[in-house]
Amino acid sequence: MRGKPGEARLLDLTRLISRAGRVPTGVDRVELAYLRALVSAKTPAFGLVRTSLGYVLLDEDGMCAMAERVEGRVPWGPADRLSRLSRRLDPAQRRGQSDARRLARARTVRPGLKRMLARHLPQGTRYFNVGHTNLTERMTQAMKQGVNGTINVMVHDTIPLDHPLYQRPESIERFRRMMGRVSRDADLVIYNSRHTRQSAERHLEEIGRVPPGLVAKLGVELSEPRPGDLPAGLPPEGVYFVTVGTIEPRKNHALLLDIWERMVKQTIPQEIPHLVICGQRGWMNEELFFRLDRSALLGQHIHEYGDLSDGAIAALVQGAAGALYPSFAEGFGLPMAEAASMGVPVICADLPVYREVLGDIPVYASLKDSYLWQRRITSLADSQRAGKAGSGHAAKGFEPPTWGGHFNAVLKMA
Repeated sequence: MRGKPGEARLLDLTRLISRAGRVPTGVDRVELAYLRALVSAKTPAFGLVRTSLGYVLLDEDGMCAMAERVEGRVPWGPADRLSRLSRRLDPAQRRGQSDARRLARARTVRPGLKRMLARHLPQGTRYFNVGHTNLTERMTQAMKQGVNGTINVMVHDTIPLDHPLYQRPESIERFRRMMGRVSRDADLVIYNSRHTRQSAERHLEEIGRVPPGLVAKLGVELSEPRPGDLPAGLPPEGVYFVTVGTIEPRKNHALLLDIWERMVKQTIPQEIPHLVICGQRGWMNEELFFRLDRSALLGQHIHEYGDLSDGAIAALVQGAAGALYPSFAEGFGLPMAEAASMGVPVICADLPVYREVLGDIPVYASLKDSYLWQRRITSLADSQRAGKAGSGHAAKGFEPPTWGGHFNAVLKMA
């Protein structure tokens, strides 16, 4: 059954499936939240995956089965023979695409996309792309020409255009093309904050058309703390701080290394707190990786973990004296909002989006004043030693945005 005209939604799952077997990023979590929401709604839902060999269409059962795999409740299946034709895929990606084919309601090579959608989707189907992957001319034209559908796109941030220093050249151009596609083809743009909307619409105006937009803050969904998932040595003995996020230049981990290296020279060993860095190593950060790998503090006062589960990270954050976020730029800052939701004090850069999402909850510190950061860190460490953890204003009064509120706003318009 294809459903009545206009009564279906199609979610692009290309990004989520391409990251099979990896620790989910913030954008991955958003795509997963949309998957859960759409299959729970009364409106018929479908999923689309672009694979190395073409496109796969999933019905609601297939989408639910994919969610079970992404969430780790069901293991990914074996790689099929077709996946071996794609040498650029890693083993986990091959298994992800193989499962997509096994669970497919329909599939096609790339030139057949429009025909497949027209055959299986009702007219007026609403397409959602929240992962920035597969937003191509082939995709948007197949939706518009094949099913007279609408295009709904989420823009998470405009960091590649606003802060190109922190991006690879190819990613800047790819993002610029994506924004051009949004300008030409989007019927609705979903923004995670007013700050993101202002920045994006400024760029869209320069490109040409500014599509209708909607601000809907991301839901802050706390993972259940699972101390049993922590590897040996975690949490570290004594007071510790955490920072969560990909280790890339704009996250500014270098500031924290500077502070810890200085504390070693100024503080007696037993009073030096630990720093736990949770995040995979990213790009264009070789100098920082060099410092980390050769630091005498690594394994002593600084600890790096790139593959902790959500439950393990939640357990770490829950016991931390504070969460540290010295980013130069952010689109939303889910890890920081999650820490605040758990009542953990937060020290962060004074960014407009942080002010918008968290108001006066965090302790804001200038990135130009590492000594101020050090004083704030030392103060929180002393408070935890004195048994006053979480007693400051940073741990009170935060009512996090919810996914329910997000989808109440989005699905009324899209």
